[in-house]
Amino acid sequence: MEVQTLPEPRAAVRAMKEYHPPLGGREGLRLDFNENTLACSPAVRAALGAITAGDLTRYPERGPAEALVAGHLALAPEQVLLTNGVDEAIHVLCQTFLDERAEVVLPVPTYSMYEVYASATGATVVPVPAARQDFAFPYAPVLAAITPRTRLIALASPNSPTGAVLGREQILTIAGRAPHAAVLADEAYFHFHGETVLDALDRYPNLVVARTFSKAYGLAGLRLGLLAAAPAMMHWLRRVISPYSVNALALACLPPALADTAFLHAYVAEVRAARAGFYAVAAELGLRTWRSEANFVLVEIGPRHREFTRAMHARGILVRDRSGDPGCEGCVRITIGTQEQMVRCHKAMRAVLAGL
Repeated sequence: MEVQTLPEPRAAVRAMKEYHPPLGGREGLRLDFNENTLACSPAVRAALGAITAGDLTRYPERGPAEALVAGHLALAPEQVLLTNGVDEAIHVLCQTFLDERAEVVLPVPTYSMYEVYASATGATVVPVPAARQDFAFPYAPVLAAITPRTRLIALASPNSPTGAVLGREQILTIAGRAPHAAVLADEAYFHFHGETVLDALDRYPNLVVARTFSKAYGLAGLRLGLLAAAPAMMHWLRRVISPYSVNALALACLPPALADTAFLHAYVAEVRAARAGFYAVAAELGLRTWRSEANFVLVEIGPRHREFTRAMHARGILVRDRSGDPGCEGCVRITIGTQEQMVRCHKAMRAVLAGL
């Protein structure tokens, strides 16, 4: 029998961190991926229904949609780049600025894909751990970690899986201290917190802001995100990104999603109210939690975190075990849905914890 061989991947690819999202069997109340747990705007559904067969024969053109988003965010069109979710945004940043000589300063715990995409370039990831006591952003250690080799600093605020935030002035100080590095302010959960650095792009040419339409807008299935940066920075990002990575369905749904501010604000208000109720129930159950400004809460379950996650799933409630994240041993992240949905979650938690 002839022995078949395969092409050898790059060393960085062989060494890169793998990411395996637990997407199989997600039947039940989905409190595991920080998605909108209700629905997208009805206006988005109407836009999908208006798409014709002929519309699908053309390559997507994102320029008009980028101009619309720019106006919505009080930016110039040349400052906005739509992406295939924030994952593509992170990938484009890493491909633009990183190689085997570069360092990435990464406060941890945080979103896993920063390290995944950075490691694929051969860059050195420099983790900066937050203290478990409060998971506050390790501001002074991040500043101390910046070196001449630093080419990317990834700052998620609110952060996942903790929900912690860092102050606007802290982000801008970091950008000012590292003019030779791209400083990513990932504002994926902006709508649940409300603080941004978008208005500082003109003053900090190395600052890049990421947003997503997967969370509050409820468009995770359409894979739509964006990067915002100064035009000089955007010039290089546009060179790297695929010209047709954002599909026509997503582009058609974006205008009505942006326009329906009443739906967006109502959903965010509902989640905030449900989050306050969740903290009260967690305290009643004697569970340690951390303050979150996002649509999820990190909960300390303890050594039986896997059993807790499985038992919740058996009761139709999906939650996310985060024990593999730095400093998060024994912790589970629970997405906050509507108040009605969270009543189901509270009931399941009481039953599961009593059984454990």
